[in-house]
Amino acid sequence: MRHWIPLFSLFLASRYSNCACDISAMITEISNCSWSGPVRQRHSLEKIPSCSLMLVQTVEDEASDLRGVLVAPPKPPAPRPVGEGTANATLLILARNSDLDGVLSSMGYLERHFNKRFGYPWVFLNEEEFTEEFKTRVTAATEAPVSFGLIPHDHWYQPDWVDEDRAREGRESMQRANIIYAGSVPYRNMCRFNSGFFFHHPLLQPYRYYWRVEPDIKYFCDVTYDPFDYLRDNNKIYGFTISFYEWEKTIPTLWDTVKRFMSEYPQFVAEGNAMDYLSDNGGDKYNLCHFWSNFEIADMNFWRSQAYQTFFDYLDNTGGFYYERWGDAPVHSIAAALFANKEQLHFFRDIGYRHEPFQHCPSGEEWERGKYYAPQSCVRRYEKLFLS
Repeated sequence: MRHWIPLFSLFLASRYSNCACDISAMITEISNCSWSGPVRQRHSLEKIPSCSLMLVQTVEDEASDLRGVLVAPPKPPAPRPVGEGTANATLLILARNSDLDGVLSSMGYLERHFNKRFGYPWVFLNEEEFTEEFKTRVTAATEAPVSFGLIPHDHWYQPDWVDEDRAREGRESMQRANIIYAGSVPYRNMCRFNSGFFFHHPLLQPYRYYWRVEPDIKYFCDVTYDPFDYLRDNNKIYGFTISFYEWEKTIPTLWDTVKRFMSEYPQFVAEGNAMDYLSDNGGDKYNLCHFWSNFEIADMNFWRSQAYQTFFDYLDNTGGFYYERWGDAPVHSIAAALFANKEQLHFFRDIGYRHEPFQHCPSGEEWERGKYYAPQSCVRRYEKLFLS
């Protein structure tokens, strides 16, 4: 029922008279929105101008036919760096309370080698509330601003529409094949969240760039420049340090799904893309190369773009995150390689990084000769993109 729309237009016209938007156009877009569920509503409102309205609550009131309450909350200002940092950026950690020691260790490395100088704010996300001990000890570990956020239920847990019998069968099949995290639903929740939802969290809305940090990682070298500035000033959207092959048994149908997407949405495939990093035969087969996403320095505007949001929804609607074990690393890598120009990707070869059991160490004679890559590394494939 749409008859509440004209009534609401009077409210819009009065409340947003100073807004440089066409109120009637906004009303038309809103009236065409899908009201079927809270998760999909964020996509149905994407085309409404940025100064317009956002659906924040569904009302089920027998006395009213008004199906949604629309408001335009002021966008909170982003905490600014307290050091030399100038970018609109944050350091991001997804962690549980039990990860506290590993979190503090990772913060120590990054603060010592980078953030003590640049002072970028930290954002911590968890599917459960952080304990007071966690918040107190983490806040004491940095002079930079710190924020703690709870992940919305629908962004984390397995959706109700997933066929649990089919998902369980997939998990059990992978367990028999001795695949890591084969039986873990929380791991799949994490992969889906990192693929399609983290950049929509309210604490991240004010920011454009993020540096993903994991518990129990190490940084070996001082980072004497600002990687966020480098991305911004050079029109880069994604930066990595480690690249290798995905375990094919975790993503048996992912590439076929990607090919169907490219066929249905060719407008999103960028000219000058990095397909040759992903495939050795023009896209017929996936060679399994991906950027290891536990280290990412990237532009969230890319993830928020129409191309990526359409891509993630397409993947998500197949159930592949749960029927198989699609990871955020191949999902991010495939999207960045296909929907951006290859020149917008960047290998941070000068940042020494370790996430057990792999590392990138920019030192030594072999590194100087460019022969330091492990056999399972895909970095050489990436570098070949720029040889011609």
